[in-house]
Amino acid sequence: MLAAYACDPDNSRGRLHTEAESTHRSAFQRDRDRIIHSTAFRRLMHKTQVFVAHEGGLFRTRLTHTIEVGQVARTIASVLGLNVELTEAVALAHDLGHTPFGHNGEDVLSLCMAPYGGFDHNAQALKIVTNLERHYAEFDGLNLTWETLEAIAKHNGPVTGELPFSLNDYNALYNLELYTYASAEAQAAAIADDIAYNNHDLDDGLRAGLFTVDDIIELPLVGDCFQQVDAKYPQLDPARRRHEALRRVFGIMVEDVVAQSQMRIAKLAPNSAQEIRAHSAPVIQFSDDLFAQLKEIRAFLFTRMYRHDEVNEMRERTGKVVRDLFNVYMAAPELLPKQRRAITGGNTAQARAVADYIAGMTDRFAFEEHAKHCA
Repeated sequence: MLAAYACDPDNSRGRLHTEAESTHRSAFQRDRDRIIHSTAFRRLMHKTQVFVAHEGGLFRTRLTHTIEVGQVARTIASVLGLNVELTEAVALAHDLGHTPFGHNGEDVLSLCMAPYGGFDHNAQALKIVTNLERHYAEFDGLNLTWETLEAIAKHNGPVTGELPFSLNDYNALYNLELYTYASAEAQAAAIADDIAYNNHDLDDGLRAGLFTVDDIIELPLVGDCFQQVDAKYPQLDPARRRHEALRRVFGIMVEDVVAQSQMRIAKLAPNSAQEIRAHSAPVIQFSDDLFAQLKEIRAFLFTRMYRHDEVNEMRERTGKVVRDLFNVYMAAPELLPKQRRAITGGNTAQARAVADYIAGMTDRFAFEEHAKHCA
């Protein structure tokens, strides 16, 4: 049973291009399935989360991260009476616009694109599902419902100020009401992203040897979970001890979000999804106490993992790959596949075509193209 404030597929605002409805799937199930079958989704398997794919087979990739986000998002949505299919669709699409080499690749591509309107992976995800995926006979993109597109565009909150060009262009065609918050389903997907990476980055950092269990025991929340495990399972072997502690961290984050969100929803008493959108703050949130603890964990991860010397060395290498490829393709656009070249529009259109091409690359393909053109 859906809550009154959930998005109902039977009352969807529809698709930009009218299609016959599926016999056996709801509109949001169909969106989710189209995302899963997209080329951009498959490419996530070979895109960096924190560690470049070839650095080790046990680390999260952008795809495994996305799957974990989807699992958390489904759990939260189910407990809160939200539409699980829409929540999962947003979770699975949220990182489609990421470049190779994770946030470092995005940072470098953003600098390269600064004179041409910039680059933003959230806006790029919308461009992918509305334009760059080109498989259907009657339209470009995946022709997703308004609710899914809205959620992709603003799952991190209202979009204000100067809009990324790709978001601005589509919004002019199909108004996504960017000034409001997104649905509760989108908010659930966004906070599931936070839960997933806070947990798995601790795990991957330990696996990589960037810090030790003794280091993270000093962190709030994490230390308490290790104490619980040690009290219940004395002499547990290190790998099981780590897993048992981190699964408790994971569970506490999910339970906190559920309890806090139930309280906020009860106080607001919304009778429609539109009331969630119109509210002055997100309804799906961590408690203040847990959020403060997570800030300490994030600060630790930033200094001990994301800016670790070994990670920085790879950041410099991969940043150079993105920068060099951008410069090469701008100087010689004929190196782009024919279907990726800008026909008109001058340097700005060319730069955006180059950015689309680079953003769609896997880590491995980016290295191969760099070796081919920049040796």
